[in-house]
Amino acid sequence: MRPRPAATLLRPFTLDNVCWRCSQQLNYARSPAGRAFARTVTHAALVAPLPSKQQSRLKTGYFLSNKLLPQAQDGAASKNFAASTGSDETGKTTLPNEQINQDLPHRRRQAARRNAAAGSFSSNIPNPSAPASTDATTAESPLPQDASSALTTKSTKYPANSFRRQLSLLLSLSKPRLTVVVVLTAMASYALYPVPAFLSPSIGLDTPSLSPLTLTFLTTGTALCSASANALNMLYELAWDAKMSRTRNRPLVRGLISERKALAFAVLAAFVGVGGLYFGVNPTVAFLGAANIALYAGVYTPMKRLSWLNTWVGAIVGGIPPLMGWAAAAGESATGDGSFRELLLTPDAIGGWLLAALLFAWQFPHFMALSWPIRDEYRAAGHKMLCWINPARNARVALRYSLLFFPLSVALCAVGVTEWSFAVTSLPVNYWLAREAVRFWRHEGFQGSARGLFWASVWLVPVIMVLALVQKKGMWGRVWRSVVGEPDDDDLEDEDDGDWVADDEIGEEDMVEAADGKTRSAAVPPIGSK
Repeated sequence: MRPRPAATLLRPFTLDNVCWRCSQQLNYARSPAGRAFARTVTHAALVAPLPSKQQSRLKTGYFLSNKLLPQAQDGAASKNFAASTGSDETGKTTLPNEQINQDLPHRRRQAARRNAAAGSFSSNIPNPSAPASTDATTAESPLPQDASSALTTKSTKYPANSFRRQLSLLLSLSKPRLTVVVVLTAMASYALYPVPAFLSPSIGLDTPSLSPLTLTFLTTGTALCSASANALNMLYELAWDAKMSRTRNRPLVRGLISERKALAFAVLAAFVGVGGLYFGVNPTVAFLGAANIALYAGVYTPMKRLSWLNTWVGAIVGGIPPLMGWAAAAGESATGDGSFRELLLTPDAIGGWLLAALLFAWQFPHFMALSWPIRDEYRAAGHKMLCWINPARNARVALRYSLLFFPLSVALCAVGVTEWSFAVTSLPVNYWLAREAVRFWRHEGFQGSARGLFWASVWLVPVIMVLALVQKKGMWGRVWRSVVGEPDDDDLEDEDDGDWVADDEIGEEDMVEAADGKTRSAAVPPIGSK
């Protein structure tokens, strides 16, 4: 054999050096004085492609001929490089027909549609072998962003010291959506109170009726009390709000407003709200507003770190606003001192307690569905919530309180707050909530059941309140009589009483006259008598 060149004697792995082999083959072809078997090598044989194994090593060895990489990496690189490309006899890279077809734009679009359809189909099929506790993002789609976070994001578009930015931050502290629900429930309860002569022309003169001024004080005071309680809640949970995706965008967490300003806003809102309820409505409603602040900020918020029973305390807080509206309306027709006993502890106050029970029961399906997608975040933040402590009981509680809306709707008709038609018209929305609660109980929050129950609970309160207001007891009869001009039932009873009194007076006068006539006839004897 031909001796190895002197320049390559000291190089390691020389036999694996493909460049050296190629150079030797070229030298054989160019040398005129070669041996017989070397002269028989034709030019076509020299330029013919090497076998597949040598071809891959040729490509790899050409780039790695200096042996800078380890031998193991050289082998891995050769496999990857050889698998990525292929060459034909003319040195041009070729691809299989299937790969060419798959690279066409319409082929890629068709493949994307098939993959999307297969993914959506597989996501709808439950996996029995999957673990019970999966990630919230895979088990349930995220709920919409709350209003506080949205206002906080919007406030960053304004200058730092502008009025619009400060107003947005203060509204964010008050949790505007929750405050609106609280105010609407108080207004609905105020309007549902059975005040006599609801639409009579003498409103505000000689009959007890709803007062627009009282309603203004009620709504303003209730909103300020709710804003104060929510701001105190954010101040207390500042460190834990930063650990949850639902609350980490709040203004205190992001440092857009100082804690001193937030505390000043909470205290000022509490004093103005309770004062407005005391002087504009009555002391009983002011007491309920102050109790709502104390329960929410002083009991419910710290209890979230101690026990899962905090949800029941929060439900009591949610049931207080309907009592405030009922007591405000009852205070206008009260004949005594307007105390708590007179306004809320009489048989006439059963309707207010039923409305409070309605809002108390609503808290459970709403919050159980709301807390389910972020149960892992509640656990990481240290909040004791039933959604992660006992998911099965969490679903049972939501179902149990969802079924209470059927008897509560019938009870409102029985006590005379609404017409009996309300029991029928409220069936669809109550059935919707019950159906979603059953799904939530069966799947324990998975397969979109938590999201369905959440939206059913969101729509339940406004629909129920509107139906109750539209079908208030005796309202449409008074409207008809006020339009047509027919006398009211009370007026007819008063007229009948007046007729009886007049008849009695006439009868007494006739009896007196008859008695006087008999006396005169007895005193004056007839003519011709002795």
